[in-house]
Amino acid sequence: MHTITSPSEIDGRYAWTRLILSVLIGTVGSVGMWSVVVVLPEVQAEFGVDRGSASLPYTMTMIGFALGNVVLGRMVDRSGIVVPLLVAAAALFVGYVVASMVTSIWLFGLMQGLVGFGAAATFGPLIADLSHWFNKRRGVAVAAAASGNYFGGAIWPILMQMMMSGEGWRYTYAVISIACLVGMVPLALMLRRRAPYVSAPAGTSAAVPSKSIDLSPRALQLLLAVAGVGCCMAMAMPQVHIVAYCVDLGFGVARGTEMLSLMLIGGVVSRLASGVLADYIGGVKTLLIGSVLQCLALLAYIPFDGLASLYIVSLIFGLSQGGIVPAYAIIVREYLPAHEAGQRVGLVILATIVGMAVGGWMSGWIYDLTGSYAKAFLNGIAWNVLNILIMILILWRTRMPRALTA
Repeated sequence: MHTITSPSEIDGRYAWTRLILSVLIGTVGSVGMWSVVVVLPEVQAEFGVDRGSASLPYTMTMIGFALGNVVLGRMVDRSGIVVPLLVAAAALFVGYVVASMVTSIWLFGLMQGLVGFGAAATFGPLIADLSHWFNKRRGVAVAAAASGNYFGGAIWPILMQMMMSGEGWRYTYAVISIACLVGMVPLALMLRRRAPYVSAPAGTSAAVPSKSIDLSPRALQLLLAVAGVGCCMAMAMPQVHIVAYCVDLGFGVARGTEMLSLMLIGGVVSRLASGVLADYIGGVKTLLIGSVLQCLALLAYIPFDGLASLYIVSLIFGLSQGGIVPAYAIIVREYLPAHEAGQRVGLVILATIVGMAVGGWMSGWIYDLTGSYAKAFLNGIAWNVLNILIMILILWRTRMPRALTA
């Protein structure tokens, strides 16, 4: 494996080429996050199960995605990104092929877990690897790579609907399996160069975190995990329930789907803008700003429930929250050792997935208890405040920059 021999490669032309390749890989592999949502109605009808059983494959996808971010993240720290991406491509291929042939919702759910595991490599592990190739523009690079997930969310459902209308979901899954294998393997092999920290001498800027804090690595990791749960418990409320909320208000499924699309579009803009901001003010302050704006957007959902105002609030919500999750990767690189980035980013991503999964369920549970989403929004706001408080604590415990201290 090639290792860096010249510091000029960091933030250099190859680094930007690597970013483009990472975005393409993320766009292809992120189909594992979105496909099960698209085929859910057809799968439920074909297997003749209730909505709860039909939702099991989505839960399995999230579990696989969470575990994949940790397991494949550790592999990145040890062997670079190529092997995890090849494992991911194989997992996606096998998962989709077998899922296209199953006759049981339970086996379908198991294969979705494998699909989620494969899709994980195209998010946390890929972002962690790319972060080593940038210093000055790390925020932009991480945010752009993370946007591959949203690009996939915008492109794949449209392509799947076109195929499913003529050939059905099984044929569509078989096509996706081939697309993942053919699309990801060549791109992965183009990333064979190892991350810069591999050849960085001990004590150099490439090997030492740029910021220090009056907290142990374990304590900081725990705080980031709790913060990840908090922000995504809040984030899940609109993302998971906006369609149902619009149906309850009498606006219909189509309007809710359009609002969800607005969130994703706003999320892409937010991620890129947050990346630029993080390069100037750091990951913690960027995440804090995004979390405060997300909290205000959640609050606005309660009084503004007209059709036009919901479109506006949904766009504002997307513009607020898109940069939050990628900011965790930037914080990890700023405060924690570079050679542990894959595993530590994976652990934080796992926490955010837990927050999304529990937050989506809890919002529905609160709705069942109260008959309204108002209390569910307030619950999200409370978790959002927890995230804000943790970011303030991290800022408070951050020491002076190393350069100034020296």
